[in-house]
Amino acid sequence: MADWNTRLEVKLGNNTITPISNFTPTFNVPHTVIHSVEADNVGYVRQPFTFTFTMTVPAIGTSVADLTELAVNGQEFSIAVAEKKGTDWTFNSIKFSRCVITSANPSNVVIDGVPQASFNCMALSVGLEA
Repeated sequence: MADWNTRLEVKLGNNTITPISNFTPTFNVPHTVIHSVEADNVGYVRQPFTFTFTMTVPAIGTSVADLTELAVNGQEFSIAVAEKKGTDWTFNSIKFSRCVITSANPSNVVIDGVPQASFNCMALSVGLEA
């Protein structure tokens, strides 16, 4: 049985702001096809990549207020996953740095469980270590 001792966390510098409940990344590397007078599809031009993601965090404590403050001020943050113990994680570390929040969706009030808030973000730097 797997021993999961890892989680995603939003970090501001070395401080953890909040753990992440759900993380949905989207990586886009657009290409434009080049045509010539003599032939179609003779090559392509690679455009700069974009990395966007949606993260859902528990709406408890000051975490949502802290993230909202980051969004309003346009302040950058990072997201990190680190292997704590064991060898059951694919990467030793994954780091999304220079992240900014582009929009926020506060949660509805729930009767049971912890309310969740969603944030749409983009990362200007992505790295991993296998």
